[in-house]
Amino acid sequence: MFSTVLIANRGEIALRVARACRELGIASVAVYSTADRDSAVVRFADRAVHIGPPPSKSSYLSIPAIVEAALQTGAQAIHPGYGFLSEDPDFAEICESNGLVFIGPPPHVMQQLGDKAVARTVMAQAGLPVLPGSTGALGSAAEAKELAQQVGYPVILKAVAGGGGRGMAVVRGADDLRLAYRETQAHARAVFGDDRLYLERFVEDARHVEVQVLCDTHGTVIHLGERDCSVQRRHQKLIEESPAPGLPDELRERIRAAAVRGAAAVGFVGAGTFEFVLTPEHEFYLMEINCRLQVEHPVTELVTGVDIVREQITIAAGLPLSVRQPEVTVRGVAMECRVNAEDPARDFAPAPGVLAEFVPPGGPFVRIDTHAYPGWRVGPDYDSLVAKACVWAPDRDQAIARMDRVLGEFRIGGPGVRTTVGFLQRTLAHPLFQLAEHTTGLVGSMLEQAPGGAVEDGASGQPAPVG
Repeated sequence: MFSTVLIANRGEIALRVARACRELGIASVAVYSTADRDSAVVRFADRAVHIGPPPSKSSYLSIPAIVEAALQTGAQAIHPGYGFLSEDPDFAEICESNGLVFIGPPPHVMQQLGDKAVARTVMAQAGLPVLPGSTGALGSAAEAKELAQQVGYPVILKAVAGGGGRGMAVVRGADDLRLAYRETQAHARAVFGDDRLYLERFVEDARHVEVQVLCDTHGTVIHLGERDCSVQRRHQKLIEESPAPGLPDELRERIRAAAVRGAAAVGFVGAGTFEFVLTPEHEFYLMEINCRLQVEHPVTELVTGVDIVREQITIAAGLPLSVRQPEVTVRGVAMECRVNAEDPARDFAPAPGVLAEFVPPGGPFVRIDTHAYPGWRVGPDYDSLVAKACVWAPDRDQAIARMDRVLGEFRIGGPGVRTTVGFLQRTLAHPLFQLAEHTTGLVGSMLEQAPGGAVEDGASGQPAPVG
């Protein structure tokens, strides 16, 4: 087992990893930018190293600074969290060349699966269903237009190097394709440094269902059930739950088995997620594979009792998985809401500021993953996530009721600070969500019906108590 692990991330996920290290008896090293000097993980970790100014490219994306911090502090391994360098095969290779263990899949696996166009081909060869579309990166807008005519509109353009819901554009007609191609290509170039795109059919009224897998270095591959992540805005997840509601048992098992088969086919190691689109006819197709820890991993931990971050670390240390597939049981229902410092009334614009008040909720079967505290400044340099509110209950109705209660207990305030709490409550109260008949189009339809996304408590019609 490692004696010291460096955490190449920030915010709630860095604190989550540091806590797992503490429980394993491993010393943790936090890295921080100037903006995060007073962050919770800096105070909690055993050591902390300043790695640069606020811009991510000069700090959390600076591979030389992070590797140097690891070498100086005697760390044997680096946990990348999610985002930033978590799916960068070059970073993983550099870690290895410096004698550091990258806590994640091997570089060649990330290289293969990080290229979304290549991953489609590899998974199709492994027998996983993929949507009709390009077999590789597109060469031009003209090629995209010709392929779209064959596939049939609507289609979706995606960045080959994309992830996290970014670098995508839905195109509903030939007249819109050329402009969408240029804009998506430019976005991909700016965000990922890679402007290659691919195209596939876009499924209307779809659900987003993903399967969590764990794979050790001894050839064991298991799944930890599935999550439904259909509540999204512009491909960004807002609410996740496990298990996915309303799936026939036979379909649920086929989706889980497909993920396990895909992971085994590429020699996956560590924690990963296979994301699928589910049609109204209950056909499912692979969308992409995430070679990292997901933001929504707590819901899987709550229904299975498996500590995914602990497993990541022990897998990287060469130990076998602590559980086998027959021992994995999904019990009850877990749900997660992402509380962001955003203003739904202004098209979810970031609403940074100092948290003059921050009192998270509590109560039975409640888990709040957060790095926030009174006096913490939610700055403009990074994502706007303030907290992940997670609950467990014996059934879905109780989980929804508990989550509504939890959201109502949040006390978050400060000059300029707004949150998504009220909008999340309104979503929970929506009839389609209540009946588990919602799709990825739910939030869009809600915003169309309430221009500006006015935040109300959907149950009472009164202003939300916080936000």
